[in-house]
Amino acid sequence: MTIDCADAYALGRFWSQVLGQPLHEDDHPGDEMALIEGSGLLFVTVPDAKTVKNRIHLDLQPQEHSRDEEVDRLLALGATLVDDRRNADGTGWAVLADPEGNEFCVERGEAERAERPGGADGSADAETTGA
Repeated sequence: MTIDCADAYALGRFWSQVLGQPLHEDDHPGDEMALIEGSGLLFVTVPDAKTVKNRIHLDLQPQEHSRDEEVDRLLALGATLVDDRRNADGTGWAVLADPEGNEFCVERGEAERAERPGGADGSADAETTGA
């Protein structure tokens, strides 16, 4: 997947930290492209600014800690909270944006979904239905 951006190295570095995977060893500040090793994500510097909501976005499902802990970690890395869709019963997700404004979601991981499937009324939420 190729992601257009204003600063390929800076945005690639952010996502490298998000995913816990390194940038390619040949990538350096100022490069027009940056590749995250093993992820299939290539960041390319383009002159056009992002102007509308993404038509495609990444959904993250943390496996080593909770959804809420992951949201806190990502905010500390420089993400911003765009829309908090987390519910009082523990279901739901959070919509965040990376430093260039590209939206992505943080859902519950497998362990959290197994502990509390669906919503308070027993219905599935978007993270289990693919919405």
